[in-house]
Amino acid sequence: MVQDWFRDAKLGIFIHWGIYAVKGIGESWSFFNGQISYDDYMGQLHGFTADRYDPEAWAKLIKKSGARYSVLTTKHHDGVALWDTKQNDLSVPKKTPAARDVLTPWVDAIRAEGLKVGLYYSHLDWSHPDYASIHHDNGSPFSHTKGPTDQEAWQRFLAFHRGQLEELCSEFGKVDLLWFDGDWERDAVTWKMEELREQLLAWQPETIMNSRMLGYGDYLTPEQGVPIIRPEGPWEFCVTMNDSWGYQGRDTNYKSSGEIIRMFCDCVGQGGNMLLDIGPKADGTIPEEQVERLEELGAWLDRNGAGVYATIGGLPFGHFNGPTTLSKDKKTLWLFQSGDPGDTIPIKGIQTEIKKISVLGTGQVLSHRKLGGAEWNRIPGVVWIERPTEFDKHVTVIQVDLAEEIELYRGKGEPVSVN
Repeated sequence: MVQDWFRDAKLGIFIHWGIYAVKGIGESWSFFNGQISYDDYMGQLHGFTADRYDPEAWAKLIKKSGARYSVLTTKHHDGVALWDTKQNDLSVPKKTPAARDVLTPWVDAIRAEGLKVGLYYSHLDWSHPDYASIHHDNGSPFSHTKGPTDQEAWQRFLAFHRGQLEELCSEFGKVDLLWFDGDWERDAVTWKMEELREQLLAWQPETIMNSRMLGYGDYLTPEQGVPIIRPEGPWEFCVTMNDSWGYQGRDTNYKSSGEIIRMFCDCVGQGGNMLLDIGPKADGTIPEEQVERLEELGAWLDRNGAGVYATIGGLPFGHFNGPTTLSKDKKTLWLFQSGDPGDTIPIKGIQTEIKKISVLGTGQVLSHRKLGGAEWNRIPGVVWIERPTEFDKHVTVIQVDLAEEIELYRGKGEPVSVN
């Protein structure tokens, strides 16, 4: 069951941090797809120092971004754990120069900033001797010798899998969100997903889980492409700032702050959250390009957060040329205006009386006129809103206060038979 805090939060920060940041290559997939040998990939263990890691600074930056929660990769598909797992010795504390648990201080710092704690965990583990990949056959030098039908090996792997999850659920205080990945190589019965969900809730009764539980999660996780059709139920869009999840210094194809903000508005306008990713370097520092974008996003939310947090999805497409949100009582409407329209701003199909229209961030009150329509036939005219004198450099948010709960005209248009 999705907790209210998640629906209201709107913004989370994803953090992909692991040994893949040493060479700046793709996390796990780079060896799985044969771009680097498994041995060379795992050789990065010797370069993961975390010698400039400052979890308190990370948490303060995340808070400054306007996010209400954060999710950290505790273990990616490569099997390297950020904490001192007792299930094996493939971990940052045991195998890298960092030589310490780097998860606990992050959890403590995030919680100290009043943010919700999310832990990413990959179900599959391409380093575990009892895990066999069953769909990969592209000639990569990386492969497992055991086949998928080795039931004894699979039961040993499930014991390892449950053991690590028990550690995550029992050693780090309250876990608000479990963000799973890597479920696709087997079905729900083989993973025993129904049983796993029950066990996770026994350990963490108030946690929520993403959809990568083969039908046993709580919310959808569209990735890298903003939904065009509004998803049903709670959802969260996960996306990178450039083209990479983890740190890759060669990847300079960053989305601008304005592009990220407009993408974010598209998500909240459809009633979803955005989980925006950053990829720290192996020493624990966050690339400056990513810091700048988080700060810019936070500054925009400082000005416009009233139209974002604790809102619900806004008007269906066609009523306004851009995203919109509504207050939970549906008596306040927010319009997200990108750029300068050059003239008045139209809203279509509003049946409800408008009390006041103003600009968030500046407080400017805007006049409006309703033109056309046939109210005696319940056909509303178009509301034309005065052009603001000052526009936000990214997205201007306009607040429309209504006399009562919003009512929309959803007709296809018809002749007016009575005048």
